[in-house]
Amino acid sequence: MTQIASKILGTVNAPYGANLSACQLAACISDIAAAQSAMGHVFSFFSEVAPELQNDFVAEVGLSAAKVRVVAETLQASCPFPLALAA
Repeated sequence: MTQIASKILGTVNAPYGANLSACQLAACISDIAAAQSAMGHVFSFFSEVAPELQNDFVAEVGLSAAKVRVVAETLQASCPFPLALAA
């Protein structure tokens, strides 16, 4: 696991006592249907991880930035503060 993935997984897994893998998180942040199964982790990714690390993770795991943006925009509709990747 890379240092970027390790930092991000530590942030998104800690509050939930779960061990989502980098691949599982990648699937959830790039597909709204998959996000439903781990919404807390997904919200944590978009709200608690620094935007630079979010972008680094998206690039590292080869995700489509457009697909990630769709998930972020969906969450943004229910979030009172701005989510970087929804912009």
